Amino acid sequence: MAVMPMFPLGTVLLPGGVLPLHVFEPRYRKMVTDCVESPDHEFGVVLIERGSEVGGGEDRRMVGTMARMVEVAQMPDGRFAVMSVGVRRIRVNAWLPDDPYPLADVDDWPDATESSDGAALLLPQVTARVRRAMALALELGDPVADPQTEVSDEPWLAVHQLAELAPLSVTDRFDLLCAPDTDHRLRLLGERLDDVEALLQMRLADS
Repeated sequence: MAVMPMFPLGTVLLPGGVLPLHVFEPRYRKMVTDCVESPDHEFGVVLIERGSEVGGGEDRRMVGTMARMVEVAQMPDGRFAVMSVGVRRIRVNAWLPDDPYPLADVDDWPDATESSDGAALLLPQVTARVRRAMALALELGDPVADPQTEVSDEPWLAVHQLAELAPLSVTDRFDLLCAPDTDHRLRLLGERLDDVEALLQMRLADS
């Protein structure tokens, strides 16, 4: 168990994902300063269930991702531009008083099992489906990355990268983060892509 600074957000960060932050609230400026001075430059990211990113008082999910700051630049007015990457999944045991910023007692939450040979076999099929969904979204003018964006050959990392790239809802991404292991995560991603592809095809037919 460890007490960690936390950044509740209206989005889901997955391991391997990139998180750019524009930090302007005084409490989070203090958090950035403290993280920069810490040995590992890490902080937790959790999804806001209800409420706003600004001002406090939001309801927070109990599962998130540990992020590591890799680039930090301070503006003349005191704001920070921070680039972070998701490192590993965490589970929140308890929220502590927000003093001076959100803090929580957290544990690392590794996958229940390592990826199997089945995951390696399923990965190319799911990757192709994500690329197809991205291409459909791009045709509709939705903001998505290049459908040919490279992903890892390692199933554990690749499925997180695909979940970041696919035109999924925040709820879908959170469910994928909470999946017990890579095998379940790949199958769940395939199930969610069924709905995504159907909706995109419907929108294309109506356009």
